[in-house]
Order: sequence, then structure tokens, then C-alpha cells
Amino acid sequence: MRPPRCLTIAGSDSGGGAGIQADLKTFEALGCFGMSAITALTAQNTREVRAVRELAPDFVAEQIDVVVEDIGVDAAKTGMLANEGIVGAVARKAAEHRFPLVVDPVMVAKSGARLLAEKAMACLREALIPLAAVITPNVPEAGVLAGRPIRDLDDAREAARALGKLGPAVLLKGGHLPGEEDEVVDLLFCGGGLHEFRRPRIPARNNHGAGCVLSAAICARLAHGDPVVEAVARAEAFILRALRFGLPLGRGPGPVQPMAELRHAAGMAAVLEEVRLALSRMSPWFRALVPEVGSNLAATTPFGLGPEEAVGVDGRIVRTVDGIRIGEPRPGGSSHMARFLAAVRERFPEVRAVLNVRFSEEILEAACGAGLRGAEFHRDEEPPGAETMAFGAHTALSGCDSPPDFVFDRGAVGKEPMVRILGRSADEVVEKARRIYEGLQRGGGNG
Repeated sequence: MRPPRCLTIAGSDSGGGAGIQADLKTFEALGCFGMSAITALTAQNTREVRAVRELAPDFVAEQIDVVVEDIGVDAAKTGMLANEGIVGAVARKAAEHRFPLVVDPVMVAKSGARLLAEKAMACLREALIPLAAVITPNVPEAGVLAGRPIRDLDDAREAARALGKLGPAVLLKGGHLPGEEDEVVDLLFCGGGLHEFRRPRIPARNNHGAGCVLSAAICARLAHGDPVVEAVARAEAFILRALRFGLPLGRGPGPVQPMAELRHAAGMAAVLEEVRLALSRMSPWFRALVPEVGSNLAATTPFGLGPEEAVGVDGRIVRTVDGIRIGEPRPGGSSHMARFLAAVRERFPEVRAVLNVRFSEEILEAACGAGLRGAEFHRDEEPPGAETMAFGAHTALSGCDSPPDFVFDRGAVGKEPMVRILGRSADEVVEKARRIYEGLQRGGGNG
């Protein structure tokens, strides 16, 4: 089957983290065939844009024509357009070929280097933006295009509405908004309505190319035939993972990882098999460690995010008269342990699995005797309305420089005490549980 065809019209980033390089990786990750019309060559790395060579507007136009005439374009996006001549040439070709267009109005690089000449601003606003299906300015870019300061979320809403009068849907990216410390609010003005996309602010140093990847993801989803609101929503989820697992490359801000989505999807089958094999090693000895509420084992890929993405045991692991009964592992099969795992991975993404066992002083002693390192939180300190799993993980891990082997609490009124074993794989947490069991047996007690 022919894949959707996406064209990026942008500058080349020799460091590979932004520009056409990031766009092409994003297209591939989202099942599209990527093509490029290069507007400028840059000599850049994670710290600086050292040099720029702009290409002739006629040659940019020729690149667009040649791929449209032969291969075809289902959707296109722009990035760095450099100067007024290139903006005009792209606008003429967009009007001629009439493909759905995402305009990322790139003006300044993260390093501070200017990527769009001052004289090109009017042409961008008057000739290109009205042809776009979606534009994706950040706060400074939206302020320039709307001709007004953006100081808070209300200002951003008004700027998005103002830019929407030019014709396109407007995704105003809120990462630069002051006062929004814990979350990022991106605003989409589309069809006369305003939609808000809220996601946790990731304190990621490796965020180079985030804007390119987001706009390329929107382009890819439009090429797949998604309506604008759905395309933006799916692109927002895509960029969250790409940011969360940005790559620590170079001595400046490293690049986001657009392939994280593809790698997560590809790894889910392996995690499911990993969990099945680990569970097969647990009978019958694990019976001695099962708490009253039952146990669960949750595991995810190295690129997993939310609890719903973790493989868990549907029906839990429960005691029987002579052993244990294990439910069927499946994605989304766990609630408590999957939420605890997601909270742990916010601080230590190398942790991929968690298994809960019952708490007793003898079990705690056996764990420490097996050389395992623990961290504790207190259930009676949990604030009203707090999410227990997130509270427990964040509190216990707050003073840790590396992930402990287990996190425990001694319970509270109506709340069973618990030990939660952490590891880099399902097999590792089961092996740690076995070491605790063996230490418990050597101690001569059942806890």
C-alpha cells in the first residue's frame, strides 16, 4: 500500500536534531514517506548555529515542483524559510499545488541565531499564513505575528483568536508562558472554537527540535486524513514522548527523540512476553509474599509513559490453598502498580518494572539481608485528595540519587502496609522477590 506522502520545506540542521532531519524522522515514525525541499544549509550543533547558506528561491520552488509532479504530496510543512524571497516562492507553490500546509513560523534558533529576516515577516503573515491549514507559533512568534505582547494565558487566547482571523487553525505553543511552572498549555483555535492541550512540563534539557517535531507530527497526521483537532491531539501525545526521552547528545541541549513512539510500539510485544516468563517463575514459592489485597507485576518499555501503557496482570496474583493463581497479563492490566511505576519513572526512567509484596518486619529484614536497598514513605502523611501511588513514589524517592530496590510503607488505618520491588525488567523484580523469600526462609519465619 502507498504510504501517506509528506513534504518538509525547511533548513538543514547539520547536527541532526531539528530542521529537515527531525521532520523526516518524524514522518517515518508516523508511517509516512518523507520528502524535502531544502531552503538553507546550516552549520550547527547543540550549542550554536555557526554559519548559514541560503538557497535561491527559484531552486526551492524547483524542489517543490519536482516532487509534487512525480511522487505527489498529501501534506506539507514549513520550517526555516530564511528570507522574503523564499517565503514568497513557497507561498506561490502552496497556492499552485494546494496541499494541506502546516506553517511553523521559525524565527530564532534556541541558540539565539536569527532564522528569518525581518523583511520576510510581512510576506510570511500576508502571503503564506493565509494558505496554511495550521500554524504553530510559540509565544514570542505569536506575539510578533499578532502585533501584541503575550504576558499570560488570557493574552495567549486573544492572540490565537487574532491570528485565526488570517485563515488557518492556530496552535499557540505555551512553553514560554510565564507562571505556568508545572504544566504546558498549548492553545488550538480552530473552527471558531478554542481547545486547550495541557501536559506536564518536563524539565528536559534535551529539547532541541521540539517545535519541528510537533509541526511535522501534525503534518503527518493530516496526511493520514485526520481532522485538524485530532491531528493536533495526536501530535501533542507524540511530542510528549519525544521530549520525555530526549537524547543526551552534545554539550548543549540534546535533541528530542521522534523515534521513541515507534520504539515503544515495537517493544510492547516483547514486554508482554517478558512478563509472562517472569510470572511463570513465581509458583508456588511466591505464595508466602502475597499481601491480602493480592500482588501485581507491572512492566513497560523503555519509552513507556502513562499507566495505561504498562503490561500488568488482569485479576492480580492471589493466594490459593496450596499456591497462587495468576491472572492473564495484558496492557492496562494493572492499576495501582502501573500508576506507581509511572510515578517512579518520572524520576528514574531506567526503572521498567514493579512488583508488590506484603510488608512485615521479617520481610524488611530479609530484604536488607539480601543486600537490597529500600526507601520508605508514610501513609499517614499523605495530604487529603492526593493520589497515593504518586505521593508514595515522589516522597520515597525525593532523596535518592539512584533508584532503590524497593519502596515500602507501614500502612495506616484501613490501609495495608506494602513493599514495592523495583527493577529494570520483570525478571529482575521477580528475582529480587525470590531473594527476599529465601532470606525469609533462612530466618525461619513466615513474617
